[in-house]
Amino acid sequence: MNSKLIAPSMLAADFGNLQRDTEMVNNSDADWFHIDVMDGHFVPNISYGMPVIQAIKKHATKPLDVHLMIEKPERYIEEFAKVGADIITVHYESTVHLHRTLTQIEDAGCKAGVVLNLTTPVSVLEDILPKCYMVLLMSINPGFGGQKFEDITYDRVKKLRRMIDERGLDTRIEIDGGVTDKNIKQLVEAGADTFVAGSHVFKSEDQTKTIATLKTLANS
Repeated sequence: MNSKLIAPSMLAADFGNLQRDTEMVNNSDADWFHIDVMDGHFVPNISYGMPVIQAIKKHATKPLDVHLMIEKPERYIEEFAKVGADIITVHYESTVHLHRTLTQIEDAGCKAGVVLNLTTPVSVLEDILPKCYMVLLMSINPGFGGQKFEDITYDRVKKLRRMIDERGLDTRIEIDGGVTDKNIKQLVEAGADTFVAGSHVFKSEDQTKTIATLKTLANS
């Protein structure tokens, strides 16, 4: 069984103190940095691009998990790899030739994954699953941080876990949106193993302790 990983979302970090928050994650029990890239087209919000990722990478000592919420992500794969992405996930809904895009990510030297929007059936991944290092299930509607976790996610995780196990794969299942200390254990029980936490971490009084709590709950 995959070890359970915590990936704080830098979208919720203090951009006036980005180096400080990057070093906090370095020194915490977190496993990855989660980097949300939004283009204002695929999702209504705009976040950040290559220069900010490069700035994080300069100080990061843990892998960068780059989640592309952009239209036609295949246009920028090589650039994201060059500025420091270790894992790149693209939305199933954002690219016409998904297999080609995942191959492009692998050819750029990164691990490749697919993201599904909240109501996209997990069954669409049946043929592409063996090529996925990870599947990210959105547990909110993508585009903005701080949203409430949607309970339909639990059944979606269970369905995806069955698909992975039936094929004997070790594909990771990542959850993004509204993950807290109140629902992480239930998500683990459903079959998830990788957790993005943004507001829950960065708006807490003791960020390092919050990450440690999530890590302990996920692995207990």
